[in-house]
Amino acid sequence: MTSRPSLEFQQEQERVLQASNNIKSQFDQVNANLRLLRNPIEFSTLNSEESGIDFEGSEHRDPSIVSANLVAQTQFLRKLKFQFLEQNAKDRYVKSIVSDIDDAPIVTAADIKEREITNGEKKAELKAAKTRLAELHHNIRTLSPLVQEDYDKAKAIIDRSAAVAQQIIDTRLKLTRLRQTHPQPRLTIATAEQKAEDQIREMQELSDQVEAVRKHLQKSKEEVKTGNVELERARANRAEAEKLVKIKAADVREDDPRLEPLYEWFTASLQLHRDLRGLVTSESVSDNEVRLAYQVERNKLVEITLVFLPNTHQLATVDVSGIDSNLSELTDTYIQTNDSPGLIAALLSRARNN
Repeated sequence: MTSRPSLEFQQEQERVLQASNNIKSQFDQVNANLRLLRNPIEFSTLNSEESGIDFEGSEHRDPSIVSANLVAQTQFLRKLKFQFLEQNAKDRYVKSIVSDIDDAPIVTAADIKEREITNGEKKAELKAAKTRLAELHHNIRTLSPLVQEDYDKAKAIIDRSAAVAQQIIDTRLKLTRLRQTHPQPRLTIATAEQKAEDQIREMQELSDQVEAVRKHLQKSKEEVKTGNVELERARANRAEAEKLVKIKAADVREDDPRLEPLYEWFTASLQLHRDLRGLVTSESVSDNEVRLAYQVERNKLVEITLVFLPNTHQLATVDVSGIDSNLSELTDTYIQTNDSPGLIAALLSRARNN
């Protein structure tokens, strides 16, 4: 038992020596073919001054050629190494087969059984590992859609959170700008609600006043319309009366009894017009100017001066006193249409409404 290790060591040394000799012989053959030993001598000969060759301009200085040669030699050496390893393995395999049974390692039944047990355990572990791997693949295929869905939800929540955060920042900036634009004191919620209620109450009162003014305006329009009808009727009666007076002027004497009823009728018509319109005085200042005074209310007197173009019935200007509001647009409209009665009615309506 003590001599076996030394024998095995000697055999191993012989195999290593034999492999080295084989490698040396193969190297000598390759070196003979590649001329590796003669190349330095040729290189030095080419580089000498006696050769007369310009080595700097030759192809041996071309990097591409040198690189190609280097790649070719590297590949050849790799093939040579592989052949050496292959040859060494074959040699060891052949020696282990053809060697004496006494020199070969003894493999007992116990070793075989132990190897079988070890292989069985490794197979069981391999099978369990394959089962776990299959379960892992199945879990991956099953859980991948769920994980993707959760990832999409999480990404949507993150995006929404980023948007909300940006909105919060924008709102804070707007709030800061509003605070800078509207300094203290600011309205509170209670003050704003009270102010809104006061404005609503004020709007309701203004609406009631507007409605009352509309009703009064409608009533005034109806009164003016009735007065215009009576005025036109009085004008027609006056024209008829003037016509009769002109026709019978030559035949009528001062003591004619027909004059008294006619005078009374004319006076009554004129008084009716004055009562309807509130006319207090009417004065013809000149040939083209008429001054009228109307009693709108008990203590309110409105004076209207109408100026016409000379020798025409075209209204030129109007002067009104007793009305505080601006009447330029109203008078300009009626002056353009040459509507004196409409102008007087509109001025009296404005005076009564004010």
